[in-house]
This record gives sequence, structure tokens and C-alpha cells, in this order.
Amino acid sequence: MRAPLSWLREYVDLPAGETGRDVQAKLVAAGLEVERVERLGSDLTGPLVVGKVLTIEELEGFRKPIRFCTVDVGQANGTGEPQEIVCGARNFVVGDKVVVALPGAVLPGDFAIAERKTYGRMSRGMICSGDELGMGDDGTHGIIVLPPEHEVGTDAVALLELVDDVLDIAVTPDRGYCLSMRGIAREAATAYGLPLRDPALLDVPAPNGYGYPVQVADPTGCDRFTARTVTGLDPEARSPIWLQRRLQKAGMRPVSLTVDVTNYVMLELGQPLHAYDRARLDGAIGVRRARAGEKLTTLDGTKRVLDAEDLVITDERGPIGLAGVMGGAETEIAGPADGQGSTEVVIEAAHFDPVAIARAARRHKLSSEASKRFERGVDPQAASAAAQRTVDLLVLLAGGTAEAGVTEIVAPSGPRTISLHANHPDRVAGVEYGRETVVRRLQEVGCDVYGQDELIVTVPSWRPDLTDPNDLAEEVIRLEGYENLPSTLPQPPAGRGLTRRQRLHRRVGRALAGSGYVEALNYPFLGDWALDHLGLEADDPRRATVTLVNPLSDAEPALRTTLLPGLFAALRRNDGRGEHDLALFETGLVFRRSGDEPTPVRLPVDRRPTDEEIAALDAALPQQPRHAAVVLAGAREQAGWWGKGRPSTWADAVEAGRVVAREAGVELIVRQDQQAPFHPGRCAALLAVVDGEEVLVGNAGELHPRVTKAFGLPERTCAMEIILDRLERAGTPVVEAPHVSAFPVATQDVALVVDASVAAVDVEAALRDGAGELLESLRLFDVFTGTQLGEGKKSLAYALRFRADDRTLTAEEASAARDAAVAKAVERTGAVLRGA
Repeated sequence: MRAPLSWLREYVDLPAGETGRDVQAKLVAAGLEVERVERLGSDLTGPLVVGKVLTIEELEGFRKPIRFCTVDVGQANGTGEPQEIVCGARNFVVGDKVVVALPGAVLPGDFAIAERKTYGRMSRGMICSGDELGMGDDGTHGIIVLPPEHEVGTDAVALLELVDDVLDIAVTPDRGYCLSMRGIAREAATAYGLPLRDPALLDVPAPNGYGYPVQVADPTGCDRFTARTVTGLDPEARSPIWLQRRLQKAGMRPVSLTVDVTNYVMLELGQPLHAYDRARLDGAIGVRRARAGEKLTTLDGTKRVLDAEDLVITDERGPIGLAGVMGGAETEIAGPADGQGSTEVVIEAAHFDPVAIARAARRHKLSSEASKRFERGVDPQAASAAAQRTVDLLVLLAGGTAEAGVTEIVAPSGPRTISLHANHPDRVAGVEYGRETVVRRLQEVGCDVYGQDELIVTVPSWRPDLTDPNDLAEEVIRLEGYENLPSTLPQPPAGRGLTRRQRLHRRVGRALAGSGYVEALNYPFLGDWALDHLGLEADDPRRATVTLVNPLSDAEPALRTTLLPGLFAALRRNDGRGEHDLALFETGLVFRRSGDEPTPVRLPVDRRPTDEEIAALDAALPQQPRHAAVVLAGAREQAGWWGKGRPSTWADAVEAGRVVAREAGVELIVRQDQQAPFHPGRCAALLAVVDGEEVLVGNAGELHPRVTKAFGLPERTCAMEIILDRLERAGTPVVEAPHVSAFPVATQDVALVVDASVAAVDVEAALRDGAGELLESLRLFDVFTGTQLGEGKKSLAYALRFRADDRTLTAEEASAARDAAVAKAVERTGAVLRGA
């Protein structure tokens, strides 16, 4: 909502020196979102005056039409002589009153006006258009032609109200009353502690039986309908300058007098109105639900097929308007530009159901100024005042006559009351306001308040958002000033903190970041296309997705079952922007549907759900395990003066799994595997021991070439995904500090030749079991294959570290432990000690 400060001053006597920015600060403190203040005319200086075109000479020989004009500007030029001006516009004639910028003027955009020779003539000024003066869209885009009654030489800056401050307010859904000057003026009056001149306080005649006939078949959809008729309108009458300028400043384009007046009253009072050409109406006006399949051509020229839920305005022929959204073309008001303007109009001021209007506007993809107000809530009590204001303006500006008949149909309804304890705002805000302050602030909002400790509050008709005690408490708090609320820290109950699951989640993130990975947070949605590109089989559990009823994107309507597609998108996006050496990670929930979930229950809204209802709702939720995943591409170690770099490989992805597992106190078991979306020969299964059994907790390796191509990833991209919840169950509840021995270590190296099919993890397990308690650590440091080993053989070299807690090991003890380890490896895997 754009609110000109000059218009606002009509309803509130703001201090004389108060600027738009001052008012902005007050309204922001009161809780309104004033996005900016536009200072109109701040870069405009005169002289800018009214002139009368005396002569027009057409200049020949140029590419475009050029006219040499003489214009009477009175004494504004200091001589009284006609001003000579060269102009290319053609929408004015001799005798017209125009706006003239004289030499020395500066127009918006730092456009200085001076005498200059052009097209062979001296031009001493400029005849101005609305665009050149920064007036906004007037629908003509040509020279401003003023009504003939304005005197030559009059200051056009004041006449056209070119200097003003306009507040641009983002009205939130609960503040629909601020989509009007009346509502904004009420907030400004409260903020400044000044009285409000309410423009809706008008003398309105009582309804009678002589008005235009109206039949409301759906009182739920339309609980109030006022109709007034004005006859004898001058079809040539045009909107006065002040009316056009207020519409332009508010962001609306002047159209014709009748339409401009209805728009003006809507902006002033917040009540949308519609004017019908009475000559085009056929019988009584009706309000009903549409019949499915009925058609209506709206004012924008679009032929629409109506839905049975649409609320429509009708006459004997059928629908003539989509109620609260847009009128129909058949009863459109004709203006002077149409050849014959309307002389008799019927004014409609109605109150429609907000939900019905909001749904109709979205159903037909037709958002209008009227629907925007109705769906946020319009003051039903303002309908008759808005109709009266429209009638008064049409009588004043178009010479019309108001018919005595007044039609008003009102569905019975009582005022809304809320019971509020006087200290409720104090408890909500943690500030002691006191009863007097609470009552005073609620009265400033427009409420009637009765009672002492237990207040009975009657809510004003223009505030449909006030429905419970907390709404009233918020009004008291915001008017007293949010900035006056003390900053206090909440007191958490003793003995509570992060759960074990939360601590693991944080430790994993820190560990991966410390290993050189960058966290990438992605939307938790995916589509079937992503699962297809991953190469998942039809029975893969990751295909059991949970589909959203109202997804953000039709391409990704389901909740993710794996973190990898989101990381792939982040990797592709960064790689496409020139970052080729990437290591990204993400931790978060995935959503797995088992198919056994019961149908979700619909919880009540009039009471707190029972524990059984909440438990039933929880049972209907899908499983939500927490995962961690990484993707790598490009160089893992950069080349430099220190030596050669190396690219990321599947081993780095496996090591990322080990980094995560160590944070849970788990020693991973790594075995070869085949699992989509990984390369079948470069995929590792990550296993952990849970309750004495090996359990798959994740996979790591190099992605399948088809997957990298489908997702647009660099070649040989590697990835890892691991289930943190399973690691948590496999880990130790308490992380123990490592024991540090004061005795020296004894290192023994062994190289074992095994069949190529034997997994290194099996050899390692045998060495650990055979070495016994003296083994401190074991590390694979070399893998060798060659013809000297024989076909299908490989050599695995391990470094074994032995240490005792209570003594220095002798060479014999270390050798004995090593020999025991080798013996166990020979027994289990058929290994042969290399060089033996």
C-alpha cells in the first residue's frame, strides 16, 4: 500500500515539520513494515507553470514531426511575451492549457532546461509530459493537457502536487485494514497520540424499498450488500487533477471519472466497490454460487469457466461479475474515450467471505486490488459509508443526482467479544503494564472494554484478525513499543542438554570440516528422475518415498531418501562455476516409508489433542534416520613446491566413513560390495558390529560412470553415505580417553602374499587376533602385485606396533607376538610370509 503523506495529513494533524521518514519510524515502531519512503519531486526545481498554446507551426524536412509553438505563460517569464518552444508531441492543439518548464528549471533525472537552438529555431523551455515530471502512468504517455479553468502562469508544481513523500507499506495478512488510508491514518494517529478524523463517519440515509433490487441467495458468502444509484452523470466529465494525482501516487492509473472515484474510495476507506452501467443491467442484481461450467468474460477480456464454489454477481442473463475479484465486461462502465460515457450507474458496496474470495482468486489466477483486500478482511460496517462517499463524489464531480432509493441487505450477526484478564499482557510480555494501560491501548485500537480484573473486550469490525486474548495482548505490547521489552535470557531446566544423538551429529560435522570438507545444506526434496539416475532397482528401499501434497516444485515432489542427489547438485553447480577441486559434506535427516504406517489422524483444533491422538499421529510418520554423506572431485592434495598432488579416489571416500565412525567410537569393517550408485568394482561396504552382529551402516567408493554422466558430474567423482543412527547404536556410550604408555614401542613389519581374492580386511583381522594384547596398532602401508609373486597373487605389507603398559618389551617378546600374528593369518587366509 502506497500512502502519500499529503493525503495522510487530511485525517491526522501531523506536526508541520514531520517528514515521511519521521512517520516511517513511528509506524515501524508500531509494527507496520514500511519498506521505503519515496520522495517525489526532491530533484525537481522550477519555474514550472501553466501555459496556454497560442500558435502551432508544423516544421518540415525532418525525420519526425516537429512543431514550433508559442505559449502564453503570463508574467512567469518576466516579460509577459509568449514563450517560443519546439516540441515533438502531437496530442495538444491551439488553446489547450499545458505545463511549461521555463529555462532554469531542473526536471527529474537532473534534466536541466535552458534556451537552445534546435531544428533551426530557438526553443526557450519545454512543454512537459507526465513521464518527464515523474508523475507515473496516466494512461496517455503524452503532453499533460490541463482543464481550461486553470489560470495562465499558475505554479504547476503546487497544482500537480509534484512534491510529496509516499510511504510504501508491505501490509501483512493480519493487517488488512492498513490497505486503506483510513487504516494507516488510525495507526499514525495512535503512534503520535493525536485524534483521527475518520473518513467513514458520514451521514448515510436509512435503507428503503425504492433502491435497485438485489437478491442474495448465499448469505454466508455475502453477508452485506449495499446498492446506490446515481443518474444524470455528465458523460464528458473527467477526473480532477487532485483525484488523478492521488491515484497515481498510490500506484493506480486513472481510467475514467466513475472508475477513478470507486478506486479512490477503495484506497480511502478500504472497501472495494464496483459500478455497473444501469443501462446494461437486465433485471435485479443477484449473489449466488456459480453453476459448474457457467462462463463469464471479465473486465480484462478473458473468458472464464466458473467453478461451483465461485461466488458470482448475476442479473437475469446470468453471471455479470466474479464477486470480490473482478467485474464482467457486459456491464462495464463506458468512459468518454469509448464514444459515449455512462450516465446512470449502480454502485455496489458488499462484504464477501474472505475464504471464498481468496480461493476464487487463486483458482482463476486473478489477483486484483479488490480480492487482495477481501481475502485479508474488510470492515463490513464501512460498506454503506463507502457507497455514500462514492455517491457524493459522483454528484460533486460529474453533476449527477443521487436517487432516494437505498438498498441494503444485511445478514444478522452480533459483535465479537473476547474475555481477557487484565494482567494477561503483563504475563505474556514479562512487563507490568497495569490495567489502565491495557484498557487505554485496547481503546486506541478501537475496542470497547468493560470490567475490572476480567475484561470483556468488544472487537472493532475492521479488525477480523483479533480472535483470542493473545491477539489483544500483542496489540498492547506493540503499541507500548517492542523496543521497551527487556532483554532476558530464558532459564532452562537444570540437568538438560544435548542428547547423545545431537552430540554425535555435531561431532561428525566438526570432524568432516576438520578433514577438509565444506558443508553444503540442500533442500530435502527429490523426484523420481533422481532415483532413476542413481540406477536404483525397483525394489530398492530408497524408492519408497513420501510424497508431499503441496510440493514447492512439481519436479521434486517427494522427501529425500538419500543425501546424495542434493550433494551432486551442489557439486555440479560449483564445478560449473570454476571450482574443480571439491570436497562437500552434509548431515541431515532422510525419510523412509515402510508401507506399514497407519493413516494419519486429523487432529482437532478446538482443544488440545489427547496423548493417544498424538501417539497415533507419530505412528503415521515415516522413519527419519540421520545420515552423513560426502562427495569428492578433482584434487584431494594440491601440487606445489612440496611435491606432487594427487586426485580424490575411492579410498578418500572410505576414509571419510572412518572419520565419521571414529566420532561414534566405532571401528569400521570395510568389505568389497556392489551397490548403486557406485562403480561395481570400486564400491566398499561399511560395516559395524551391533549387538554382536555385523550390520551395514553405509557405502563408499567411486560413482558409476553412468551416474556421473546423468548428474553432470566430473569423471571419477567419489562419494560416501553412512547412517549415523546405526553408528550410534554400535558405538560406546561413553567416549574414553586414550591410554598413553610411558614405555617404548616395538615396531615389526610383515609382508604376506595372499590370493588376489582375499580381502585385506580379513588379513588384518587375523593379524589382530593372533598378535594378542601387546598389539597397539596395525597399518597397511603397501600393496604390491607382480609376475614374481605368481598369477592371481598380491603382497600386503603391514606395520605392527607392540607395547606393554608395565614394561619394556624385549626383542624376543615382540618377535613372538609378530610370529603369532602371522601364524593366525596363515591359518585363516592361506597367506605366505613373503621372502620366507
